[in-house]
Amino acid sequence: MRVAMVSEHASPLAMLGGVDAGGQNVHVGALAIAMARRGADVVVHTRRDDPDLAPRVRLHPGVVVDHVDAGPPEPVAKDLLLPHMDDFADHLARRWTVWRPDVVHAHFWMSGRAALAAAGRLGIPVVQTFHALGVVKQRFQGAADTSPPIRLAAERDIIRRADHIVATCRDEVEELAALGADSLRVSVVPCGVDLDTFTCDGPVEPRHPRVRRLLSVGRLVERKGVADAILALRELPDTELVVAGGPPLAALDHDGDVARLRCVARRAGVDARVDFRGSVPRDQLPALMRSADMVVSVPWYEPFGIVPLEAMACGVPVIASAVGGLLDTVVDGTTGMHVPPRAPGAIACAVRALLDDEPRRQAMGLAGVRRARARYGWTRVAAATLDVYTTVVDRPWVHAEQVAQ
Repeated sequence: MRVAMVSEHASPLAMLGGVDAGGQNVHVGALAIAMARRGADVVVHTRRDDPDLAPRVRLHPGVVVDHVDAGPPEPVAKDLLLPHMDDFADHLARRWTVWRPDVVHAHFWMSGRAALAAAGRLGIPVVQTFHALGVVKQRFQGAADTSPPIRLAAERDIIRRADHIVATCRDEVEELAALGADSLRVSVVPCGVDLDTFTCDGPVEPRHPRVRRLLSVGRLVERKGVADAILALRELPDTELVVAGGPPLAALDHDGDVARLRCVARRAGVDARVDFRGSVPRDQLPALMRSADMVVSVPWYEPFGIVPLEAMACGVPVIASAVGGLLDTVVDGTTGMHVPPRAPGAIACAVRALLDDEPRRQAMGLAGVRRARARYGWTRVAAATLDVYTTVVDRPWVHAEQVAQ
């Protein structure tokens, strides 16, 4: 099967931890590779953000990254990319005229908009994964939401026109239904975890033997809840928080999110116990995770969240917000504990309960390994995604709005 994946701002080649580089980058790259291993021929179309990038880069046997010239060849915040999506769509249409995919899988709403514009000219079916819905983002961020005003209407249009929607969790299915999605055109396929890299066996980063360690991994934007984890330290003596994410270590002093979080730590009187590591290479993350007593993943909202899966695969319990995809992946009381979002006190209470009960903590770690390996390997995720593609390709191709007419 020929598969075109469209990921306008999240390149699988990008470094993780920056403002717009995170789980989607991992998802797109890992899914593409896993599908190629099952025989698919995959091209990932993403925007060129560096003039020195080659037009096409081989990511893996069977996977090519196609750099699309749309807007300036430099980093641009994803919320500013909309004016360049017509150029992106034109590029896709030209490419697909030469190399016609059997199916297009768009990731994020702007990718969906461009993919539908291009595929509509050629009669190619489009599958959509949103990764985050604008209505949810607006609900939790309010005036701080920097999405283009057109986003909500554009997402409703994509929901109406896409041949199929792949949601990453049950909570998203309910949100999609509220936006008018046809349940027969929605499937749940979770994100996955690299079970060869994230394992419970292997090196462990050294740490102070008498200091408990919490770990936060991911972007440092406000909605990720890192400030709440920092504030929880006020009630957790002899405990440190390692924060992995953001820019490279050498650039931390010039990053606005790091400055904000350092201020939070300083005002809380816990700055000596917060260790900002900057972006950590993925091959070093497992050793860092295995060194932690718990991974704290407490975003205000989360469409899925790959970091908790990586922690579970490493045998580390997770303190997770009871939101979005974390309700599916982290089993409360079994592989970790759920807490309300934006609740430092609840985080501290959950952490204390597990720090005081080592047998329970170890049992949760083992349960996490079993769950990650049984349900969330990329091989399983790729197979489920390819099943969706097969259903769409075998269906007579007619846009949803044509059916309505």
